[in-house]
Amino acid sequence: MFFGATGGVVPTESTQQAAGYPSLFLLVLIGALVPIVPTGALVSSAAVVAFHQTAPFSLALVFVVSSLAAFLGDVALYWLGRRGLRSKNGSRWLERIRDRAPEERLAQAQEKLNDHGIAVLTLSRLVPAGRIPVMLACLLARMPLRDFARGDAPACLAWALTYQLIGILGGSLFPEPWEGVAAAVALTLAVSAAPAVWRRVRRSAAS
Repeated sequence: MFFGATGGVVPTESTQQAAGYPSLFLLVLIGALVPIVPTGALVSSAAVVAFHQTAPFSLALVFVVSSLAAFLGDVALYWLGRRGLRSKNGSRWLERIRDRAPEERLAQAQEKLNDHGIAVLTLSRLVPAGRIPVMLACLLARMPLRDFARGDAPACLAWALTYQLIGILGGSLFPEPWEGVAAAVALTLAVSAAPAVWRRVRRSAAS
């Protein structure tokens, strides 16, 4: 669906869709479990190509596939983290979550969780690098898996919609899909990097 749009002989739309939607689902799922895959850029890129396709419901399918994969990945990672909490020796999944949640971000997430409850999960996926600290705060608060899933579902829907809109914007600005993909990827990476840059600027100004 979207991996063949950047050059060479472009496959037919049916061939792209047959390979693209399962690939998108798998990559977003892996990205939720191992937070190093730029899943937002993947969703935006898929939306760019879907925007240029003539097949009906292409954009709707991108939204459904990406939000479902993100939700299942989040729930699986939370379940693995809960298993780690119950284990005497912890688990490598719990350690990965801890490693990606700095103490300062974790403290902020715990405070927001205390103030707003599971509603904070929705915002956590929209804030770059905000998902893991909030997830760890939920784990440490012993939030039941069912409650986490209830708060994470709208978070994944909002996340998928946000990055899909970025892709639609990129697709509408450029006539060629690869141009829109490049613009969408650049924009999503800039959005992801902005909070880290802002924190460094604040620390430099304070020192």
